[in-house]
Amino acid sequence: MAVTGVQTVFHLLVFLVFLYSSYYEWFHVEIVTGPFGKLYFLTYWNACLQTVYYALCFASDINSDQRSNSRLKRWRDHMHASVAFPLGTFVVTSFWTLMAIDRELVFPKANAHLVPDWLNHSLHTAVFPFLMIEKYLVHHQYPSRRSGIALSCTVAVVYIIWILFVAYYEGFWVYPVLEVLAMLEKVLFIAVCCVFCASFYILGEFLTNILWGKPVQTSKSHKAKAKRK
Repeated sequence: MAVTGVQTVFHLLVFLVFLYSSYYEWFHVEIVTGPFGKLYFLTYWNACLQTVYYALCFASDINSDQRSNSRLKRWRDHMHASVAFPLGTFVVTSFWTLMAIDRELVFPKANAHLVPDWLNHSLHTAVFPFLMIEKYLVHHQYPSRRSGIALSCTVAVVYIIWILFVAYYEGFWVYPVLEVLAMLEKVLFIAVCCVFCASFYILGEFLTNILWGKPVQTSKSHKAKAKRK
């Protein structure tokens, strides 16, 4: 699908939504105390990464230089495949699943009045519909599955190391659900989260193939023949 005005406007509007949501969350929502503020939470990491991603999309839409735009599109596609879609989908599904089980494990009622409904839904609900619209508007070229999943898992591992660091040096678990689990249960919970993150990468690839068709695979022998010709 060629770049259209609708695509460009969509990228700009979603970029502004996440930019303002990230700003409002940081400066106007007082839930935690600590030197790192909202950086404790995966939701905030995701909001910032979605902001960067849609800024990259918009930059690619308006860039007229073919060489630099080709590079931007490659970064955009890799970020969509390995970070924006799997992380965004994980944040939405994990948040609302835990809310359905026991909201006190992820978003205690005592904090509900501090977060406006529009902000809660922009960070925990709208992320996935935005990503699905993005999939419909833009044909993303996926990297190899091995490298794509490796990047997705790297992001997950970095965040896991971060929350373990916080638990060890600051003496609290970022999410209440981790406080009620035994050590083995914590390990299993984190492992399952990593598996889900990798699964969402595959889901994103599958949805892209459904919408745009599978990429044509060129065998090595055909490539060699093409070179000789």
